[in-house]
Amino acid sequence: MYVIEHIRDGVEVLDHATQLAMHIYALENIKLDESLVFPYRPSASVQIGKYQNTVEEVNQEYITKNNIDIVRRETGGGAIYMDRNHANFVFIIDDPSTNFDENFDRIYQPTIDGLKQLGAKNVGRKGRNDLEIDGQKVSGAAVTIQKGRLYAGYSLLLDIDFDAVENALRPNRKKIESKGIKSVRRRVTPIRPHLAEEYQDITVEDFEKTMLMHLCEVNHPDDIKYYRLTDEEWAAIDKIAEEKFANWDWNYGKSPRYDYNADGRFDGGTVSLTLSVDKGKIQKIRIYGDFFGKADIKDIENALMGTRVERKDLLEALSPIELSEYFGKITAENIVDLILEQ
Repeated sequence: MYVIEHIRDGVEVLDHATQLAMHIYALENIKLDESLVFPYRPSASVQIGKYQNTVEEVNQEYITKNNIDIVRRETGGGAIYMDRNHANFVFIIDDPSTNFDENFDRIYQPTIDGLKQLGAKNVGRKGRNDLEIDGQKVSGAAVTIQKGRLYAGYSLLLDIDFDAVENALRPNRKKIESKGIKSVRRRVTPIRPHLAEEYQDITVEDFEKTMLMHLCEVNHPDDIKYYRLTDEEWAAIDKIAEEKFANWDWNYGKSPRYDYNADGRFDGGTVSLTLSVDKGKIQKIRIYGDFFGKADIKDIENALMGTRVERKDLLEALSPIELSEYFGKITAENIVDLILEQ
């Protein structure tokens, strides 16, 4: 198995959009005599599953305030928070099984062996795509078949910033309730406490290298085979990142249609909103309330139609309007906060 590191001109690439672009470029263009594996650790980011509704999965206010990137991947599964404390691996394998269970086992087994070597006990795959230690989740895998190749990946949670996970994500309440789970902290565990005493201080870099040796079936880091990307390949990767993974239309606009209601009370009265959003933009909006205004509220509704559900865009759409004519003391910030509250 060849390793492709996220290193460019001797510097580690931390941008998540570029990292995912590397995987897609390799999937479509790099074919060697063995499979490929990409170890990577992005800066703080949320990775959205291919079929998920981004707005429903994340706490946008927290994401924006903490400069957390959002990137939609090419595979299914759920949203995950990722940072430099997680060791992540993506695989491109040329001879996938038609049985997805076999594909999950294939990518997980070397990691299970590696975790056991580090002293973890009761390690195994659980359900469709989770990896557990002592009944608690330490990883979730996603797999798909593209271009006749298995494209798969998972994140190994060596350490977990629980506050960031719980604030950045909005877990699906039905999924949590169906599994009898009270919180993320009870369902998920970091790997470190489960390792043997002599590995309690292992760095994430050494942990990643240990896992790589098992994935590549070698006994020493010097025996790992690497593929180095050329300048021409990096240029193609930059293009993919710009056009797709760093593109708002891919990360938000792919979200399916959804409807929701929101209401709030302000100094100038109450406001209730009914919205329909498709591809991340407002398609329908009705505004109700007991506020005092002179002008026709339909002017506000029309101004917001077609606007991306992003704070900057919403404020920009309202900026030319003298809102006091419509809402009295209620401000544009109040209205935007209400829209983003869903």
